[in-house]
Amino acid sequence: MAGPIRSSSRSRGRRAMADINVVPYIDVMLVLLVIFMVTAPMVAPSIVNLPTVANASPQQQTPPVIVNIDANNQLLVRYKDAQETHEQKMTEQDMLTFLQNRQEVNPDQPVVIAADKTVRYEMVMNVMSDLKAQGIKRVGLLVKQK
Repeated sequence: MAGPIRSSSRSRGRRAMADINVVPYIDVMLVLLVIFMVTAPMVAPSIVNLPTVANASPQQQTPPVIVNIDANNQLLVRYKDAQETHEQKMTEQDMLTFLQNRQEVNPDQPVVIAADKTVRYEMVMNVMSDLKAQGIKRVGLLVKQK
């Protein structure tokens, strides 16, 4: 007669070992820490010469020319000359000629476009495109702050 089946003792003794020995890693980290602590004071910091305010040349900012597009798509150009502010209604061609003349005198003259909220976006983009085509480098949009 056959007896009950017993599991062998070998299968119990062979369990997967899930332990990781971290002692060698700790030794390596301590050696690296000692190396960095010893060598850090020996490294000479590099010296960077920064410009001072006295050496900086003052830049004179040119006030921008403001091209205002009203609700009727009319252009109003506002600019400042020698402490005086001027406003003139102009056609698109007059505005381009005026701005081109100002660009010859001051090539970095900024131009800002301000438009009424009822003006079609296409009109604003056409004015901006015409200014860029005339070679005006600094063109921006004026926004209303809330």
